[in-house]
Amino acid sequence: MGERGRTRPDGSLRALSEVYDTALLDLDGVVYAGGEAIPHAVESLEKARDGGMHLAYVTNNALRTPDSVAEHLTELGVPAEPRDVITSAQAVARLIAEQVPGGSRVLVIGGEGLRVALRERGLEPVDSADEDPAAVVQGYGGPELPWGRLAEASYAVARGVPWFASNTDLTIPSARGIAPGNGAAVEVVRIATGGEPQIAGKPLPPMHRETILRTGAERPLVVGDRLDTDIEGAFNGGVDSLLVLTGVTDPAQLLRAVPKHRPTYVDRDLRGLLTGQPEVESAGSGDGFGCGGWTASVRGDALVLEGDGQPLDGLRVLCAAAWTHAGDRSGSVDAGKALARLGW
Repeated sequence: MGERGRTRPDGSLRALSEVYDTALLDLDGVVYAGGEAIPHAVESLEKARDGGMHLAYVTNNALRTPDSVAEHLTELGVPAEPRDVITSAQAVARLIAEQVPGGSRVLVIGGEGLRVALRERGLEPVDSADEDPAAVVQGYGGPELPWGRLAEASYAVARGVPWFASNTDLTIPSARGIAPGNGAAVEVVRIATGGEPQIAGKPLPPMHRETILRTGAERPLVVGDRLDTDIEGAFNGGVDSLLVLTGVTDPAQLLRAVPKHRPTYVDRDLRGLLTGQPEVESAGSGDGFGCGGWTASVRGDALVLEGDGQPLDGLRVLCAAAWTHAGDRSGSVDAGKALARLGW
């Protein structure tokens, strides 16, 4: 659980859905993309759930309410209840409620998800810096967020009102490509005021705390597509993680990962929940590694891949060679030829 200084992906003789009691699943890039289910996601989650694994959906997107997220998942063929959804809006609302008196007004720069979460904590959402708010909170407000809302936040923060952010993801995936995320809007207010918000979302501890409190997970597995939110969040929480290659992170980025961004397991998609994971073993002397017919090592300034087998096993041995060589730094060896052999 949550190993520090990881130098290779772990193996598992049993299916991950049997080893862990709860999957803490990211949404965008893991379950769906552009509103549509990712291939193999629906049937994989159904089999994991039927086998006894609890499924929880953990998102940094504070725009939508748990009700609307659960409804969307159910429409896609992934039955979910609002209680199965944990958002950064809920995490930041708890953080604010711990620091201001009950019933306080909170200036909201964002969408309905933030408002619902604040009311759940007994706080009153307001729209103006002139309504004497006890706090300011920023969350993703969708592509139509008016510029004036950022000005409103700036007025309050400049007056010394405590400032909170649901998350600081600079980008968010959309059906048309990568769009600015809440972190980009937070930067606007930071530039205008010189202030620094308290942040709740992944990869920081308030989000992990919110998730564990709401799910009661005892052996959680974080499942995500982003190294800097999902995998780092698992690292910070001291729990294991599965990276799926259906979203933001590509194999080249994975090979360059610093320790806090190295997942416990790597798989192509959510079918990885239903299988064991092969062991990556030391092969020969030095920093050579083997898995499923492949061997990998670092020679000079390049990763060298030899043998044959399943591309994922090749990627796993490349991770072991690259991470071992990098130690506690980001990997810097040339992986181009090795990844080309695997079709990446």
